[in-house]
Parts: sequence; C-alpha cells; structure tokens
Amino acid sequence: MLIEYFPNYVLFDLETTGLSAEEDSIVEISAIKVTDNIIVDEYSTLVNPGIHIPYSASSINGITDDMVKDFPSIEPALREFLSFVGDYVLVGHNIRNFDIKFIQRDAMRFFGKPISNDYVDTVVVARRYLPELESHSLESLSYHYGISYEGAHRALVDCHINKQVYDSLAKEIANPSEAAKRVPICPRCGNILKQRTGIYGDFWGCASYPDCKYTKDC
Repeated sequence: MLIEYFPNYVLFDLETTGLSAEEDSIVEISAIKVTDNIIVDEYSTLVNPGIHIPYSASSINGITDDMVKDFPSIEPALREFLSFVGDYVLVGHNIRNFDIKFIQRDAMRFFGKPISNDYVDTVVVARRYLPELESHSLESLSYHYGISYEGAHRALVDCHINKQVYDSLAKEIANPSEAAKRVPICPRCGNILKQRTGIYGDFWGCASYPDCKYTKDC
C-alpha cells in the first residue's frame, strides 16, 4: 500500500451483495483510467452473481436481480477489468479492507494467482493528512472539499467522486498541515499508527493490523 499521489492510475470501485469477502459476491465493477491527471478511459459493468441480491444491498446501491440477469458472471467481467488495469497503480476508497479482498479472492479462484499491483487507499491517505476530521468516509470527504455526492453508491459515480477527492488530497500531500506532520506513521507499511492498550500497557500499533503487526512503545 502506498500513501502518495500518482498522475497515472486506475481508480476503481465495486458494488457487492454484502460486506463479507468470504461469503458475498461482486455485482458491479467500475473503473476510470487516469493519465497525466486526466481521465482517458472508463470501464464499467454489472455482474450477475448467480445468487439472489439481498434487499439490504439493493437498498444501498439500487442493483436488483432483474438488472443483472443479462450481464456476465464474475469470471469474464474480472478478466476484462484486469486487462483494463494492466500494471497501473490502483486507487480506491477503503479498498485495503474491502474491494481489494474481493478482487484478490476471485483472481485466485479463477486465475490461480492474486493481482500484484501497488495501490493507494484514499481513506488511509485522508486519515494521514486530515487527522482533524471526525469521519474519513467518501461522503464526509466530499462534503469537506465541496464535491457533489449526488448519485453515490453506484460504482462509476463513486469513481468520479473519488477522483476529485484524490485530486484534493494531492494538495494535502504536497503541503501537509502541522497536525498531519505529527501523525505517527508505520515504518514498515506506511499506514498510520494508533494508540492501543495491551496487557503490558499502552503502545502504538499499526492500523493495518493484522496484515502489519508493527508496534512500538508509547
């Protein structure tokens, strides 16, 4: 995971049947390709998960069984998406904890290997450079930067919103605030450190745990 701004990248977003990367399925994949900070291409498709899309998911993203019935299953959709991505750096919001896990799971399942692209998670970037905000959701960041959130929770719309957020975060990266400079950073993975309490007292632990188990004394 990287915490910096790139002029060339693919920003992507998924819609799914639920929150579990072990049990739920992808129902939409969208992405925008950015070269020299300009959108040069788009990819977007609904995906037929082969199972019923629960109301709890449809009530958020508006995607129903009837909408996906004539669209491809995940294998051909994912193949097209990965071809679109190539070796570009991936960007997305909360992808470390969510979207990447779905992509890696299905890449292993259908193609026998995980993707190896570097990626930037804009929620991690926002926590690093905007520590004063109570929430770092895409919606909260949109309001913070005065970006329209209309049409959110469909993957392609979210991609365009997130690009504007990422462009705004680039300015924070280039000129960090005094508060941002004081945010403790994990020397192993670059994520922020959070203060925690263990059986031996307080310590700083990486927010990427359990993927990164770095700790240090307070």
